[in-house]
Amino acid sequence: MDTAQILLMVVAGAGAGLINTVVGSGSLITYPVMVMLGVPPVAANISNTVGLVPGSVAGSWGYRRELGRLRPLLLRLGAASVAGALIGAFLLTRLPAVTFSYAVPFLILGAALLVAFQPRIAAAMTPVEGTRWRPLLVVVFLAGIYGGYFSAAQGIILLGVLGLYLSADLQEQNALKNLLQTLVNIVAAVFFIVTGGVSWPFAGCVAVGSVIGALAGAWVARRLPAGFFRVFIVVFGVAMAVYMGWRAF
Repeated sequence: MDTAQILLMVVAGAGAGLINTVVGSGSLITYPVMVMLGVPPVAANISNTVGLVPGSVAGSWGYRRELGRLRPLLLRLGAASVAGALIGAFLLTRLPAVTFSYAVPFLILGAALLVAFQPRIAAAMTPVEGTRWRPLLVVVFLAGIYGGYFSAAQGIILLGVLGLYLSADLQEQNALKNLLQTLVNIVAAVFFIVTGGVSWPFAGCVAVGSVIGALAGAWVARRLPAGFFRVFIVVFGVAMAVYMGWRAF
């Protein structure tokens, strides 16, 4: 890597760390940048996952106040995320690379559309007191598989489904989203480090930048209205889906 590439990846990592903490789609910045700099798609995804771990941890720490109120949820949902992450990471290293390249645009677009229509879906569901545990565990497990397979936009999926099944306000949902995607990233990163395929210079640059961005993310998230969250996620997600689809097809 030359100096310009290092600076670009650190800046991209900072943006990803901030956005991951706020809305959970920061990999949609760092992953395309790595690909544009010549890193193969699967290697870029693996390196991106490893590089974002420090920022994910910092973002979760920034939400420790909200997480304290959700303590009864953390063990069961965390276990579901960890199990899903192991399966997703295994699939990434075993399925053909071309499968990953073709699947990425549809995964991102589906996640963005889920967030766009989540209020209507929630309004159409029969109101239930408290948390809907069975579907919540299932969707968190599936989101873990997605996150282990493709790190980008897993936070978008989690925010979309947590609002359907979890009795908590948006900031608490965002705090839980940060913790669950942190667990997924850690598990997947350990798997990738053991099995190989990490481009360490790129991962290191993302790690440095993501910590810087994540430290500011919780402060920013608490001061933005929920509607801004939703619009930003949807617009950004659709734009990246179009871009990645153009590259793949």
